[in-house]
Amino acid sequence: MIVSRSQLLIAIGLLFALFFYFDWDDHFTLANLQARQDAIVSYYVNYPTRTLLIYGLIYIVVTGLSLPGATILTLAGGALFGLFWGTVIVSFASSIGATLAFLAARYLFRESVERKFGAQLAKINEGILKDGAYYLFTLRLVPLIPFFGINLLMGLTGMKTSTYYWVSQIGMLAGTLVYVNAGTQLAGIKSLSDITSPFLIGSFILLGLFPLAAKKLVERRALDKTIDKP
Repeated sequence: MIVSRSQLLIAIGLLFALFFYFDWDDHFTLANLQARQDAIVSYYVNYPTRTLLIYGLIYIVVTGLSLPGATILTLAGGALFGLFWGTVIVSFASSIGATLAFLAARYLFRESVERKFGAQLAKINEGILKDGAYYLFTLRLVPLIPFFGINLLMGLTGMKTSTYYWVSQIGMLAGTLVYVNAGTQLAGIKSLSDITSPFLIGSFILLGLFPLAAKKLVERRALDKTIDKP
């Protein structure tokens, strides 16, 4: 059975409405996580496999629907599973969720956007086909750009789904590691702003820009050599 665009849009809208109507967003706060940390860890000790599956499913749903709460879930991953396994689990869950959001945006909006802005989108797609992986890598490393915005915008382009997945996973890994590590020291966090600093954000930006800048430099040098040839 194929779900139509209107049916999918209604389903997503309904889930959003239920999420906020029942105040489920109140569960995704730092204070609530810290208050329930012992109970959650105890449940994990008693039911490790079940906890992992529930956690992974919730993470995929939250990121796939672009609901608020991914940051708190990432901290919870560190508190529950430790640095190594927390990073592994969050990395895969966040990448799967991001890819689902990417595919949903493509299915829901790309056709109508192409009808209205076909010429402009064609130019963008030329750049995406050439350097899209580098652009996406940079966007994933810059924490100032909303997660859902990247999924939505890239879904309107011609980027391959497989490329979107693996670049997202690599690009989000550094940020995932920082927040999972913070989650292993959950009790000491007073606010989410304690986790990152301007220096750390600047480092992410430089790291994200480096591959694209290096590629452009190599292309420029190759072009200069071609022009210099007699």
